[in-house]
Amino acid sequence: MTYAEAIQFLYNLRLFGAKFGLENTVKLAALAGNPQNQLRFIHVAGTNGKGSTCAMLESIYRAASLRVGLFTSPHLISFRERVQVNRQLIPEAAVVRLVGELQPGLKQFPIGHHPTFFEVVTVMALKYFVEQQCDLVIWETGLGGRLDATNIVVPLAGAITNIALDHQQWLGDTVEKIAAEKAGIIKPNVPIITATEDPAALAVIEKMAREKNAPLTIVGSASLRPQTPNRKIPKRKTGLTPVLPLLGDHQQINAALARAIVEVLQNLIPVGSEALHTGLVTVNWPGRMQLITRPAGQRVLLDGAHNVAGANVLLKALEKYFGGLRCTLVLGVLQDKDWRQICETLAPRAARIITVPVSSERTADAHLLAAACRAVNAMAEIAACDSFSEAREKIAGDDFVVVTGSLYLVGEALESFGLSMTTGGERALNEWSARPQSLSTNG
Repeated sequence: MTYAEAIQFLYNLRLFGAKFGLENTVKLAALAGNPQNQLRFIHVAGTNGKGSTCAMLESIYRAASLRVGLFTSPHLISFRERVQVNRQLIPEAAVVRLVGELQPGLKQFPIGHHPTFFEVVTVMALKYFVEQQCDLVIWETGLGGRLDATNIVVPLAGAITNIALDHQQWLGDTVEKIAAEKAGIIKPNVPIITATEDPAALAVIEKMAREKNAPLTIVGSASLRPQTPNRKIPKRKTGLTPVLPLLGDHQQINAALARAIVEVLQNLIPVGSEALHTGLVTVNWPGRMQLITRPAGQRVLLDGAHNVAGANVLLKALEKYFGGLRCTLVLGVLQDKDWRQICETLAPRAARIITVPVSSERTADAHLLAAACRAVNAMAEIAACDSFSEAREKIAGDDFVVVTGSLYLVGEALESFGLSMTTGGERALNEWSARPQSLSTNG
């Protein structure tokens, strides 16, 4: 089997969609020898900021001389981004070997219950992290938490970044319902740390923590509320104020969450102040408020804001870091997102708007995006393009460009600008579909 053939095999698993439930993953992991039982995890869920928080935790623990596995999704360009050890992508040869090792076990599943792409990749990652003798694995959920394939592990600690409306068709149409799904990662007696500030969501998390006797830490402004017996606030001071390389106030919240997690686990995994500081100031997480300067001096801000909450965060960052500077907005959004509200949020900030399709079967129509932008910013020059390549030609002479609306689009931009260390155009592996009614099931 070649790497291309292994990727094609994984691509074909998309036919099985995305099924919510742990039964398949538990069985497949058992057939693989239950590698999760040989590893230590920090399990991270949430609506936005999961990847950034995971990247910070990985950077901190690597600075503390641990061998750290990192499991995240989606990937920007290469499938190999999803599985890393000490920020080294899983080698192509390892992908080929692991796919081959799991194929016999896949034949033991009955028709109609075949493991999905994400379930297979989850077990592949577990096997690889064991082989690599990782001291710790930073483990990001795929979608939700309670019935997400990653939830077969019992971590040292769990974390919930925040809760907002997203994926409502699968996770529920209220903040409370979504919070219940995210809080499904909480395990009995395992510490849970959250930066969630929505009162309704926080109430759900607190209730779940009490029921599971899970020590709860709340960071951010919510932590200023009167303490309860089930809440503890980190007290250690490092004496250092890290300057994050990631833009945005939201990244300061993610950093506070990462520091709180490190503090909660300090007795199990000691981390010195210097390693904590080094990890934060050297963290690298492409495509999230990433500012690049092109050879001719053009500045391009890449941000994967793919929901309304993310668009609001981006808007605040534009005001804070770029003041009154009007931008050229290159916007592409998935159809199953609240693309109208995203347009209403970002379009008024732009002097020029280029809408594009995302490289996805789920893309929103670029002409519909353009119409939605025109409705809230009639003064802007607005055009719909058939591809990012076409848009790139149109924006070549513009001083400040913001590319946003989808991580898929950001990945395409990074590759188009020659800023990726990987190649392969494997973004199609991010595609999936799910059956909403399956959310309430256990299999």
